[in-house]
Amino acid sequence: MKRFKKSTIVPLALLIYLIAMAYIGRSYYFAGEYLFYFGIIGATLIIILILHFLLKKKEKIQQNKKQ
Repeated sequence: MKRFKKSTIVPLALLIYLIAMAYIGRSYYFAGEYLFYFGIIGATLIIILILHFLLKKKEKIQQNKKQ
């Protein structure tokens, strides 16, 4: 069985959470506050992407330390 890395699991879980929150907050979209709605989603996606790369870098450093 393939074991998933932390750098994949955590951002994926946060992405699922973001989708749920975007669905809950869709009232802002329907109210015409497009910049607010998509701005929050975009900022959160950028943060999730940065987290993914930082966790990947941390795993690589730990792997190099073991060797």
